[in-house]
Amino acid sequence: MYDVIIIGAGVSGCASARELSRYQARICVLEKAEDVCCGTSKANSAIAHAGYDAPTGSLMAKLNVQGNRMMERLSKELDFAFQRIGSLVVCRDEEEMPNLQALYDRGVANGVEGLRIVGKEELRRMEPHISEDAVAALYAPSAGIVCPFGMNIAFAENAAVNGVEFRFDTSVQGIRKTERGWLIETDKGQYETRCVVNAAGVYADTIHNMVSGHKIRITPRRGDYCLLDKSAGKHVSSVIFALPGKYGKGILVTPTVHGNLLVGPTAIDTEDKEGVNTTREGLDQVLRKAGENVKDLPMRSVITSFAGLRAHEEHHEFVIGEVEDAAGFVDCAGIESPGLTASPAIGVMVAGIVRELLHLEENQAFVGTRRGILNPQELPVEERKQLIRDNPAYGNIICRCEMVTEGEIIDAIRRPLGAKSLDGVKRRTRAGMGRCQAGFCSPRVMEILARERGKNISEITKAGGGSRLVVGVNKDAL
Repeated sequence: MYDVIIIGAGVSGCASARELSRYQARICVLEKAEDVCCGTSKANSAIAHAGYDAPTGSLMAKLNVQGNRMMERLSKELDFAFQRIGSLVVCRDEEEMPNLQALYDRGVANGVEGLRIVGKEELRRMEPHISEDAVAALYAPSAGIVCPFGMNIAFAENAAVNGVEFRFDTSVQGIRKTERGWLIETDKGQYETRCVVNAAGVYADTIHNMVSGHKIRITPRRGDYCLLDKSAGKHVSSVIFALPGKYGKGILVTPTVHGNLLVGPTAIDTEDKEGVNTTREGLDQVLRKAGENVKDLPMRSVITSFAGLRAHEEHHEFVIGEVEDAAGFVDCAGIESPGLTASPAIGVMVAGIVRELLHLEENQAFVGTRRGILNPQELPVEERKQLIRDNPAYGNIICRCEMVTEGEIIDAIRRPLGAKSLDGVKRRTRAGMGRCQAGFCSPRVMEILARERGKNISEITKAGGGSRLVVGVNKDAL
């Protein structure tokens, strides 16, 4: 019998788990994938939005601004990458200046600090590669970039250290009310809990509609992206947006916290909740529109493309709160952009709701800090040499593109909620994210995973489930 079961180990679910671990409660997170950060949270623009876009007075606007303000402190407490580099919303037509002014006014009303409209001369000084057509831009110094994997994993690891249990490869099949709370049917058995938090991403409507007569609808909105090599990473120094349209903020251009350049996303509605395949149509759109606001983009430096799904709720609003006709069932649904930015504040809000429902008392033993994986490249030379003398694994480079060592990969596997697959290692260490896209390091990472987890190499997967890379051989021969 749990006090709280959270369905979904994306950034909102794990932020909620971390905040709830501040209280005395037995908490469990159920996740259908093999790891945390396997859905919307792993494939997005990785931006901490300032908060000028959402309608004034909306929950989306409120939590966006709150989450942005929490980001810097959290990045230090939980040791994940975050940089406050500012953003520019580019206006390329004098006739659209009223729309830019309206965005400024909305941002001020939403409580965004430091907003100002910059003219074309200042804009070109700030961003030399800005389009020649640009006439002005809305500058938001509070915007930033973040590592979405790092933040999601940091929330989860800190929650686990504070006693939260995680059950992976566990898919929810049904939920029903009981005298004591809720009974959750999964493909791995039954779980009973006093309270449910529905943080299931694009499946949040499916979970909600199992228990409530007031139905909600989530439309998966696919976004295609292109990632450019680090040689292109300094092409812009801030996040460059187009003026928002019907389907959102359009094609953006942004540096990443790891030094790459990211271009995208599209906004293509689909009925497929697993439809994260890129399409020729989507990538053509990215390539066609990418240069509208930023000139001379080195698109020949693209090293990979990917797509992610946003959980678009039909009213374009976060749905957070106890469900009216399902006591003890708390929705955390419709978490699309700016959901990554808002996630710290979402966690606080969800934990507050559950605390009041269950009358939870404070956990005096709560540990609020976490250290990430040590990167030897960030150490002074003498400290790095000493680290390698003490542990030679930190001198063995496995991923040459990203300079990831065996020591980092071992740490990624052994730490709380450690990596079990190639993608799990990649999200934690960046091994396989470089120019060769895992072409060189995959076999060696598989060997380390097999050794550390006590498995045959034929059992190692790319991303859990049936995604084995070594097949059709005699296991005993390996």
